[in-house]
Amino acid sequence: MTDVAVASARESPDPNPNPDFCSDPRAWADVERSLDARGNAVLPGLLSATQCRQLAALYSQDAGFRSKVVMARHGFGRGEYKYFAYPLPPLLNDLRHALYPKLVPIANRWNQRLGIDVRYPEALPEFLERCHRAGQTRPTPLILQYGEGDYNCLHQDLYGEHVFPLQVAILLSRPGEDFDGGEFVMTETRSAHQTAEVVPLTQGDALVFAVNQRPVPGRRGDTRTVALRHGVSRLRSGRRHTVGLIFHDAR
Repeated sequence: MTDVAVASARESPDPNPNPDFCSDPRAWADVERSLDARGNAVLPGLLSATQCRQLAALYSQDAGFRSKVVMARHGFGRGEYKYFAYPLPPLLNDLRHALYPKLVPIANRWNQRLGIDVRYPEALPEFLERCHRAGQTRPTPLILQYGEGDYNCLHQDLYGEHVFPLQVAILLSRPGEDFDGGEFVMTETRSAHQTAEVVPLTQGDALVFAVNQRPVPGRRGDTRTVALRHGVSRLRSGRRHTVGLIFHDAR
């Protein structure tokens, strides 16, 4: 990809994600039901193929990132990721601000069911101000790159005291064409057992999922907490890029 195309991804990308998941209340009702039932929900085709290519091309650039992590050095798995610096690329900034208010009612309802007193403001800037007052000032949106044999261990993206309980991952590559393997995996741990789910995604799909816990109905009509982790299975071939949108900032 040319330098001009890479610059366009950071400065003036195609600005319009799939409108169904930015404004359609029926689509969000389905998302809410899926999150309540399984702890995750797919937003199909949130980004176009062009937007995905533009974002993936940013990974090779040095400018615009605050740090790079080589996962094997920290026991996180194999592969790499980079945290974006502020200001975020316009498309990611717009998505972060558009998705957050759609998820706030779910997050607040979950906290109420779990007996957690924390409530989240309607707009992302107000929540980020809360994070920054607590010393969580580093941006958390990131882009991940996996090659053959790479994988991501099961984990939770917490980063500090203030945690928004939902986050978003967007697949930028084409399964079966750009890469094979590398499935998104989620686990849930309850008192008696653990379950795992592989969530199939195609290029441009976004996955909304619980960061670390969610409420589930108990056997006696009460509410119980299940713990969640997520990761990526080993890539058999090719290269895979993903963007992660986390709504809380980091210490």
